[in-house]
Amino acid sequence: MSLSDRIEALFMSVQKPVRYMGGEYNAVMKRPEDVSVRYAFLFPDTYEVGMSHLGMKILYHAINARDDAWCERVFSPWVDMADLMRQNDIPLFTLESRTPVRDYDLLGVTLQYEMSFTNILEALDLAGIPLRREDRHDGPFVICGGPCAFNPEPLVPFVDMFAIGDGEVETLQTIDVYKKWKASGLPREDYLRMCADIPGIYVPSLYDVTYNADGTVKAVTPKPGSGAPEVVMKAMLPDLDEVTYPDRIIVPYGEIVHNRIMLEIFRGCTRGCRFCQAGMIYRPVRERSMDNLMQMAEKLVSSTGYDEVSLMSLSSGDYSCLPELARAMVEKFATKRVRIALPSQRIDNVLTDTLKETQKVKKTALTLAPEAGTQRLRDVINKGVTEEDLMRSVTDAFGQGWSAVKLYFMLGLPTETDEDVLGIADLAEKVRKCYFSIPKERRAPGLRITVSASVFVPKNDTPFQWSPQLDYDTVVRRQQLLKQALSKVKGVDFKYHAPDVSYIEAVFARGDRRLGEALERAWRLGCRFDGWSDQFRYDLWLKAFTDCGLDPDFYAARVRPEDEVFPWDHLDCGVTKQYMLSEWHKAQRAECTRDCRKGCTGCGMKRYEGACA
Repeated sequence: MSLSDRIEALFMSVQKPVRYMGGEYNAVMKRPEDVSVRYAFLFPDTYEVGMSHLGMKILYHAINARDDAWCERVFSPWVDMADLMRQNDIPLFTLESRTPVRDYDLLGVTLQYEMSFTNILEALDLAGIPLRREDRHDGPFVICGGPCAFNPEPLVPFVDMFAIGDGEVETLQTIDVYKKWKASGLPREDYLRMCADIPGIYVPSLYDVTYNADGTVKAVTPKPGSGAPEVVMKAMLPDLDEVTYPDRIIVPYGEIVHNRIMLEIFRGCTRGCRFCQAGMIYRPVRERSMDNLMQMAEKLVSSTGYDEVSLMSLSSGDYSCLPELARAMVEKFATKRVRIALPSQRIDNVLTDTLKETQKVKKTALTLAPEAGTQRLRDVINKGVTEEDLMRSVTDAFGQGWSAVKLYFMLGLPTETDEDVLGIADLAEKVRKCYFSIPKERRAPGLRITVSASVFVPKNDTPFQWSPQLDYDTVVRRQQLLKQALSKVKGVDFKYHAPDVSYIEAVFARGDRRLGEALERAWRLGCRFDGWSDQFRYDLWLKAFTDCGLDPDFYAARVRPEDEVFPWDHLDCGVTKQYMLSEWHKAQRAECTRDCRKGCTGCGMKRYEGACA
């Protein structure tokens, strides 16, 4: 029986066999003999999560646009499938050709979330690839990229190289170098040395780490004679209109998290929210032209049949021509009943014009992110919005026929007090009053207000990287305080999660290489799919730290001295550490920094050629 037949024999025994079938519309099929490099792309979570990720779609398209390479998809098998694969000796396979992952040349992994790290080890084990990079003498090179690659140190024992920054170009360069290395006949280690010359590629085996007596990092330095740069500068694309973007995307058989066209209208953010890692590492802002976006949307609607186009960015409302773009798209696709969605709208933008256009086809819930309940705390985090902005935005929306609003907040932000927490309930009540301020004949029926409060996680490469995470007991107490206050606001649905997952996330967000031991230990104890509440095992994580002699509070709950060397200081995200420290000081004084579109704030991005042009 062939491997493909053996795989299909498991389908009737697992949840959602569509996760493993492949063969979807627009999936790229090539003949192995026609390509010189085979690239397996792993998203370390389920099919429905990974298929919703825009970055995977972009790189899948970019690699497969080449005649000499074939990119195929891999997702983490759910626990039922993974267990059956082990019982039946079926290795991890790609969806396109059902080839074992261990037979590929390169294995790319996207790092979107620290709580997926155990899934990477699970995938390597299922594939039959040794976990530790020093134990791998053949098989694919493991290359990781994505936001978590800006502090990759906890994964260093398991990964050959990391790609930091924009991946469209550096990914293709690793393929070019692979072809040269393969033709050269040089040892395996030489491929890594050759890749270290690519902008944005970090090869950790070429660096040594030393520690101080107190356990903090003393230095991360290139090994003598390695030729590796002292500081790895991130890769940056100055003009998004000049790089490829998918004109065909895979249409899944089953439901996925975001089952629609995702159109990246710009990359980066100018706002400078101090908690936001993405707003720092994806700088500078680079907009795609309206003409380009219209052409891309037309091709994607035609090639997929989707009925929704989501205008994606960190802050879609900041696109300079948003009302014009929305109007043009609504007019273009109205006859096809294609709706336009704004998933991340700023609350200080004048929404009226854009809302009028996007609601012509179908209304969806308006999503806004005040983040904090009081103006003082919004100034601490440099949110740059006021209560008046929020009230004006929701009143505009209610006046245009919206009746569903989602409000996102964080608990545990630096300097937060109980008064700040209760301010969230006060804002929810004021939003409710805005709805009823609209005359009954003009407002849509069925007001729905959803308040979501996540637990703040201090991230590397942000001004809050020096901040400790709020302790567990205080987080739980404030969650209950807010829950009680919101229970008095009619029509509000409150959503929150236990803080234990956020605690482990904080440990790895600012961790060092020594955490690799705890990561492997946790996986061997049974940890996997840690981002899923029904799979997360906090007790096993704590045991793993104890078994490895590591204190998780050292990483999550400790106030970092301002002169501390961080494990990621040798990786340049574009924004300087000096600038982030100045923002940390301003946060403690509750001082705001202007949007850099209104004048350069000196973050350091101008060191990069083509940035901030």
